[in-house]
Amino acid sequence: MRDDRIEPHWIEAFEAVLRLCAARAGETVCLLSESQSRRLNIDLAELAAHRLGCRPFRLEVPTPPQTAPVPVRSTGASRALAGHPAVLAALGASSLILDLTREGLLHAPELRGILASGARVLMVSDEHPDVLERLVPRAEDAAPVKAAVKRLRAAQTMRVTSAAGTDLTVAMAGATTAGVWGFTDRPGTIAHWPGGVVVSFPAARSVAGTLVLAPGDANLTFKRYIEQPVRLTLRDDHVVAVEGEGVDARMMRDYLAAWGDPAAYAVSHVGWGMNPRARREGLLFHDRRDLNGTELRAAAGNFLFSTGANEFAGRFTEGHFDIPVFGCTIALDGEVVVREGVLQS
Repeated sequence: MRDDRIEPHWIEAFEAVLRLCAARAGETVCLLSESQSRRLNIDLAELAAHRLGCRPFRLEVPTPPQTAPVPVRSTGASRALAGHPAVLAALGASSLILDLTREGLLHAPELRGILASGARVLMVSDEHPDVLERLVPRAEDAAPVKAAVKRLRAAQTMRVTSAAGTDLTVAMAGATTAGVWGFTDRPGTIAHWPGGVVVSFPAARSVAGTLVLAPGDANLTFKRYIEQPVRLTLRDDHVVAVEGEGVDARMMRDYLAAWGDPAAYAVSHVGWGMNPRARREGLLFHDRRDLNGTELRAAAGNFLFSTGANEFAGRFTEGHFDIPVFGCTIALDGEVVVREGVLQS
């Protein structure tokens, strides 16, 4: 990976997001990182906070050793805090936390306590600042996501279909729904940058049907585009068959089996991307080490399907797939909200 210098426009990007997070002069801002965090983004965040007159401080913890039987990336469930009492005390004393850990705190066990302290948390996805700069959120991004959250919470059924053969049904009763527009300005909340996505965590035994991954869809755990079709059969929230002759299906079967954990086959969340500035071809332009793939999760009109941990259904595992599927039609109680990959107004 090349050694990038700090660019003024990258500082401006971080400053713009801090302003949307209501960062103010004199406010204590914690820059939470780990030993393997992207140093460039930490520096940019600190410089931007100083520009606004904040009082930033760095809190770095060691990157934990790998304990999984396979490589793990992009889980949103950082293990770096490890319940450290002094770290948690410092986080609890901070009103704004910029989460610059590798995996992020979204599903970390410590998050609930951190938010209960009144902190607002912005996860800065582990992306090269080139990506973050293109996807600086805007104030007007919030309203469409909030409207989508409201529609999802009111729905009884989500049905996802596609010309490739997808026909998936999600019972929405008891689901937990959230939306992210790229910034947070309210105490006790969390957001991530890049943003622009709405997702639901279904209750247990709520998902069934078929999901077909076609060439050009993406497996973000592997950070690669699907090259040959993969057919996933789901019953009672779990993937019960991964069919396909190509390398994509073989790798998915092997990766899931390596966990030796039924929860790795379960549905984590379902939803769709809402960011019109996010691009599905984003994986093509950077080294894999420089990407976390959040851009594709947020790309407008994709059906975002994820397997793995779903605390709302009582399932916990590090095994995780995030799969943006393009070209789908998504209907809520028969009303189409995404038609063949295009958001409907």
